[in-house]
Amino acid sequence: MCETCGCTIAAHDARDSTTVEVLSRLLDANDRLAAHNRAHFDAHGVLALNLMSSPGAGKTALLEATIEAVAPEFRVAVIEGDLETDNDARRIRARGVPALQITTGSACHLDARMVHDALHAMPLAGLDVLFIENVGNLVCPASFDLGQHRNIALLSVTEGDDKPAKYPVMFRAADLVLLTKMDLVPFLDDFDPGRAEGAVRALANPAPVIGLSARKGMNLPAWLDWLRGEMAALRGRRVDGRIVSGHHHDHSPTMAR
Repeated sequence: MCETCGCTIAAHDARDSTTVEVLSRLLDANDRLAAHNRAHFDAHGVLALNLMSSPGAGKTALLEATIEAVAPEFRVAVIEGDLETDNDARRIRARGVPALQITTGSACHLDARMVHDALHAMPLAGLDVLFIENVGNLVCPASFDLGQHRNIALLSVTEGDDKPAKYPVMFRAADLVLLTKMDLVPFLDDFDPGRAEGAVRALANPAPVIGLSARKGMNLPAWLDWLRGEMAALRGRRVDGRIVSGHHHDHSPTMAR
């Protein structure tokens, strides 16, 4: 259980009014700092994307393939979140891209304060896109706004196509769902891309669902087109060199209050 997200508090009694009050204060404080982070991103014209998935779904592999594909079109940096090690950050730096590792210890997600602290070491003025690779976890990351403009949920075909139904908060919050490792589908008998998309639609989420394989280069253009569209939308809100707040980050807080 995570000591920082309220898991241990809520485990005592979710019906307790004190528990609800503590969780509400925790999330309200996080949301205020997330709005501050988003103001930083907007001021510098940086598109901030939050990547969420279970461990091993292929977030870092997607970033490696994306960095290779968009250079020098976009200037990219990455914030990496993991409980321990800087393995993923080293992989990203090997691609010639700035990467800052946040080691969370026992915390099962990133929060707005962690990202805010990381921004002090991140050269926003020289960036177009900041990817935030959240801690591998299908539960807690979806409940914490980091200041991102868009949420991207990755679902590996090896996990089964029922995960959106089992973990609805994350997939309901997603602005894009990527079905990863699609090259493995012919070898599996428990994953149907149509059923996975149907599970997303059952959550009343109209987000695009794109199947791809980062390592094999399958259908990467569809993902890159989405990324370019989001970058164009952000730049479309630029007035006098600054991004004007608008509906680009129109997601609502994902945890029930």
